[in-house]
Amino acid sequence: MAGRIRDADIQLVRERVDIAEVIGERVTLRNAGGGNLKGLCPFHDERSPSFNVTPARGVYHCFGCGVGGDAITFLTELDGLTFVEAIERLAARAGLKLTYEDIDGRVRRGPSGQPGLKQRLLEAHTAAALFYTGQLVEPEAQIARRFLADRGFDRDAAATFGCGYAPDAWDALTKHLRAKGFTAEELTGAGLAKPSRTGNLIDRFRRRLVWPIRDSSGSTIGFGARKLFEDDQGPKYLNTPETPLYKKSQVLYGIDLARREIAKTGRVVIVEGYTDVMACHLAGVPVAVATCGTAFGAEHIRILRRFLFDSESANGRIVFTFDGDEAGQRAALKAFDEEQRFVSQTYIAVTPDGQDPCELRQHRGDAAVRELIERHTPLVQFALDREIAKHDLDTAEGRLHATRAIAPLLARVKDRGLVDEYIGDYAGRLGKEKAELRRAVAGAGADRPAEQVPAPRRSRDADSTQLRAQREVLKLALQAPQVAGPYFDVVDATPYSDPNYRAVREAVEAAGGAAKAAAGANWIAAVSGACTEIAAQALVNELAVEELRLDREPDAVYVRTLLARIQRPVVEAEVDDLKRRLQRINPSTDKDEYMSLFGKLMGLEQHARSLRDQAANAVE
Repeated sequence: MAGRIRDADIQLVRERVDIAEVIGERVTLRNAGGGNLKGLCPFHDERSPSFNVTPARGVYHCFGCGVGGDAITFLTELDGLTFVEAIERLAARAGLKLTYEDIDGRVRRGPSGQPGLKQRLLEAHTAAALFYTGQLVEPEAQIARRFLADRGFDRDAAATFGCGYAPDAWDALTKHLRAKGFTAEELTGAGLAKPSRTGNLIDRFRRRLVWPIRDSSGSTIGFGARKLFEDDQGPKYLNTPETPLYKKSQVLYGIDLARREIAKTGRVVIVEGYTDVMACHLAGVPVAVATCGTAFGAEHIRILRRFLFDSESANGRIVFTFDGDEAGQRAALKAFDEEQRFVSQTYIAVTPDGQDPCELRQHRGDAAVRELIERHTPLVQFALDREIAKHDLDTAEGRLHATRAIAPLLARVKDRGLVDEYIGDYAGRLGKEKAELRRAVAGAGADRPAEQVPAPRRSRDADSTQLRAQREVLKLALQAPQVAGPYFDVVDATPYSDPNYRAVREAVEAAGGAAKAAAGANWIAAVSGACTEIAAQALVNELAVEELRLDREPDAVYVRTLLARIQRPVVEAEVDDLKRRLQRINPSTDKDEYMSLFGKLMGLEQHARSLRDQAANAVE
């Protein structure tokens, strides 16, 4: 059993890992100024980006839902990894070898400890993918190679998408992975093997063409396998079952290859299968993705919105492709049920003659695939036309029923400016006045529950000049400790009137003080770790990414000015208290006490004047 990871190694991981790259694999980040990056939060739904990342300090914070931390926290919260698993994954990413210690601090010799479960499952999938691709060149896999070639995919295409072959053997992969040290529990937990009726462990996939399913970082987390032989009694497509790595409602095939182009262009094309993704990418549509063994749903939308930067300020475009047959049209209407979750406009590209993008590329070439995508129609228009087609518009009853059918659809259109356009177009087709159709749409909209869009939190001290100054000082101690530290550390927690601010100030002291700290993820982690309350920990992450109220680099003058501002009320309160005490003392009978207090009063008043002079330059 592995010991704890050495603290120095954890600090090195924080220093070496680029948090913008780690988070950028899950969220499209754009420059927000002041050294910050901004994107849509992966932890809650939002229409305007409030998720901030500060690479220089190795931290992130969402001003919408309050989550925050460093790269380690990000992986533990988003992927459900343990702290150790997150460290191990980041260390592997940075090429660092971890050292494990016993409880008594002795360094473990030999192997560097046993990786966590999820890391082992990832390693098993990596080894399995290499095994399958190696099998694709074997004579037995000729049928798989022919399947690919018949659909226009050559050897280079197969390599790009990692295509492989599961051989005709009950336990070929199982034996291969067991020889590499993977346990039976790890192979079943990964969904790569399963117990047979006799109790022996056998491969999940046999005699099938195999595609690796990767997450947005490029790690293989599962497989999809296509039937090749007529006597195969299984389904046409067989996917990895639900595992700690593979959640089909959250998986998009091709996202690892498409995410950068999606972020760059603000476009995504949603197709129905593995070969359709391959065809689109090879035809010059590198933004195509597909679901894996399940319908397109809310979790898929959440993932895509983060890559699209799908906000009210963006101009994204989502294109669904469906076959022109009845099943394809039903799937398109189901997509319309979910499309309101997108902020950007959604479209549909219906393939001709019931062909999917792969078949279209086979028969008519790459240009036909690109033309299909460019010839898209607004999804709402497709849904409206589909509903109207169900009714006989030559009869009054048919026109009435058609009006009632499309009114709820029009009421759901995101861009309210388009509603009048559609009302104008469809009122004439239905033999209605615009006002009549508009009333029907308004009535349908009144029956819908109001959309709940999370609003960014507003700090309760947002309008307090004094609390703003306290907040700014704490930000300086976290973001620029070398500049702020020598002045910050000599002022204790007394001036901080907010309990959470006071807790952060005390945590800075407990972490060793700002003067000795080096700005970065380790400093933020040290202060956060010194906090005794969860609220204070969250505040540390928030302050670490929040922009300073300054349009230049902070300097000593700015720090001293703000410290004077927050100390002034405390000193002035002490002055007032001394004056009241002096008024209660008789100088004739208590001369010594009176003179002692009077001397303190003179010193405090001088200090107060000095603070007032310094605070005159404070930022409001």
